[in-house]
Amino acid sequence: MSKVGAAHNVRVLGSGDTTIVLGHGFGANQSVWKHLVPHLVDQYRVLLYDNMGVGTTNTNHYDFDRYSTLDGHVGDLIAILDEFNVGKCIFIGHSLAPLAAMIASISRPDLFQKLILLSVSPRMSNTADYNGGSEQEQLDQLIHGMETNYEAFAIEMAPVVAGGSIDSPAVQELTAMFLMLRPDIALRTMKALHKYDIRPLLPQVTVPCHIIQSSKDMCLPVAVADYLHHHLGGKSVVEVLPVEGHLPHFTSPEITNPVLLRHIQQDIANA
Repeated sequence: MSKVGAAHNVRVLGSGDTTIVLGHGFGANQSVWKHLVPHLVDQYRVLLYDNMGVGTTNTNHYDFDRYSTLDGHVGDLIAILDEFNVGKCIFIGHSLAPLAAMIASISRPDLFQKLILLSVSPRMSNTADYNGGSEQEQLDQLIHGMETNYEAFAIEMAPVVAGGSIDSPAVQELTAMFLMLRPDIALRTMKALHKYDIRPLLPQVTVPCHIIQSSKDMCLPVAVADYLHHHLGGKSVVEVLPVEGHLPHFTSPEITNPVLLRHIQQDIANA
C-alpha cells in the first residue's frame, strides 16, 4: 500500500462505477461506519480512512503544527482521493470529516459528486447572530476537563455525545475509541475544532450538499442545519432524524441507514 494509504489505514471495499468515501469525526475511527458498509459494498466501491492522530493511526506521524487548523485534514483528504484515483465521489462525512470535504470541494470540485453532511457545524461557538450550540465558556470548560484528567473526560463525555446509556454497547465502544486517543493529540484537535469558523467559505461550496442531523444533539442545535442550508453556494437539502445523539449512524443505524441510502441514491431536485 502507498505511504498515504498506510498512514490513514485506507481500505477499499466492494466494487461499482461510483465510489463512496466515508469520513469520521473527532475521537472516532472508520469503525463507526460498520453498520452502513454492508449495505454499500454490493453496489459501490467504498473507501474508508482514519483521520491522522486517532488511536488506530501511527501517532508518531502526527504533526501538531499541521493539524492546528483544518487545513491539515483538507490536504490529507485530497491526497487520499488522488492517490486512490477517486473522482466525483459521494462523500459521507460525520462532524470533522465533512468540514474538510467542504473546504476541499472549493478548490477541487472534480473530486465530489455530492456531499452528505452528518452532524456538522460551520462553527461550534455562538456569536451575537449565530447559534452554534455552545457558549465559549462551555467550550473552555471542556478544554479544562481534558487538560485536568483526560480519562475521566472521555468516560464522562461518551454517553453525553452518543445520547445513550453508559451501559449500551455503542457508548462502550465510543468510550474505548476516546480512550485510544493520545491526550495531547485529543487536546490539540479539540482546540482546533473550537476555534474554526468556515462560515465565510460556505458560499464557495457549490457541490450539492445533503445535510442530516439528529433532532436532539448536545453538540449542535437543529438551527445549524438550517444555517448551512441557507448559506451554502450550491443546492442543498435538510433532513432531521427522529433520534438522539451526535453519532446517529453509529448509535441508531436502524433509523439512520435508510435515510443515508436514500440520499446516496437520490439527487437534489432543481428548485
